[in-house]
Amino acid sequence: MGAKILVVEDERITAEDIKKSLEKAGCNVPAIVSTGEDAVKFSERYKPDLVIMDIVLEGNIDGIEAAETIRTKFDIPVIYLTAYSNKSTVERAKTTHPSAFILKEPFGFLHKPFEENELYTAVDILLNQNDEKILKNYDNLIFTLLKSVSDGVIAIDSEERIKFMNSAAETLINCNKELSIGKDIYEIFDYLGLTIDISYEHNLDDNNGKVVITSKTNVKTIFVGTIIPINDKNGIGESKIIIFHNKNP
Repeated sequence: MGAKILVVEDERITAEDIKKSLEKAGCNVPAIVSTGEDAVKFSERYKPDLVIMDIVLEGNIDGIEAAETIRTKFDIPVIYLTAYSNKSTVERAKTTHPSAFILKEPFGFLHKPFEENELYTAVDILLNQNDEKILKNYDNLIFTLLKSVSDGVIAIDSEERIKFMNSAAETLINCNKELSIGKDIYEIFDYLGLTIDISYEHNLDDNNGKVVITSKTNVKTIFVGTIIPINDKNGIGESKIIIFHNKNP
């Protein structure tokens, strides 16, 4: 797994067993602590990817209060350890998780005693949820950039239907993007009196293609650009991004 995980457990034998299991799976356990106060302090110090937290702890704050502080200050996900099946305790613990880490039993809670494979499953799911959040934030950043650039940007799917069009593209080709989404790109361009020609010139350094947009009325090239294939995890092209600008700005 390769993750950095802080263990918060006041039963020393249990804590050491968890540490050994995590290290066997390739995780790094920078510390074992036994109080809620130390959980917060060591979370700030080590910035772990995940905290495994006993609900009942020594000290002035319990695991639920410590988890809430860790979530608020550091945005770190938590797996709770509990020897109890008290429903109200579980429901109280669930409220400390942000929406990005909505947990479903049994993955947000490990009930003592638990098997090693249960520990691995819970950790794996929490870490994957964290990855999804990062990816989502990355996608949002890319989406914002595409919306704001001055070049025209159009995304099409594998069937060459328009899935996205930024405001610059809408202005450049005088097109209503709301009416174009979901339509065949060639039909839309034909309706606008334009011809879009896509050609690929592959080489060792560049897998992108060239885009030429010509006006049908005066047979004049007015826009040029690039088309970028977007492949899935198997390397199969699912969609394309077309980026274009005025030929003579």
